[in-house]
Amino acid sequence: MIDGEFHIDGTGLPHLLMKAGGSVLPASAETVAAREHYIYQEGRVVYKNAVRDMLSSTLSVMERNNLSVEEIDWLVPHQANLRIIEAVSGRTKIDPEKVLINIQHYGNTSAASIPLCLDEFKGKLKKGDKIMMTAFGAGFTWGAMYLIWAFDS
Repeated sequence: MIDGEFHIDGTGLPHLLMKAGGSVLPASAETVAAREHYIYQEGRVVYKNAVRDMLSSTLSVMERNNLSVEEIDWLVPHQANLRIIEAVSGRTKIDPEKVLINIQHYGNTSAASIPLCLDEFKGKLKKGDKIMMTAFGAGFTWGAMYLIWAFDS
C-alpha cells in the first residue's frame, strides 16, 4: 500500500484504483472537475494477472480433484471481458462449446456474473454435470471452485 493506492507488482504504479469518491477523499466539486472519482485501470496489467490467476486456480482445483479436461462438463468464468474468458478457456483446453458466456448481454456484472450465468444457462445443466467456476476481481483477488450440479432444471 503506497499513499492509499494498491500496487500489485512493487513497481509503485497503480494498476486499478479510484483516486477519489471514497472515505479517504470524498467526492467534491474539485474531485469531480478533476475526474478523480472514476475507476482507472491499466488494462494490460489487469488482463495479464486475470488470465494467469484464473487459469492457475482452475488448473489447481482440477488437479486437487483428479479431474481431466474431458471430465469437465461446463466452465463458468467471471464475465469481465471476453478476451480474458477466451484466453483462460483456450489455455485450459476445455472445448469452447462447454464455456458458458453471457457477457454480450449484460456486460461485466461484477460479483454477480457467475450466478447470473448459471441461472441463464440452467436449462442446459443436468444433474451430475461437473462445473468449474473461476473468477478474478476487486483487489486482484481470484479463485476457482468445482461443483457437481445437483438437479435437473
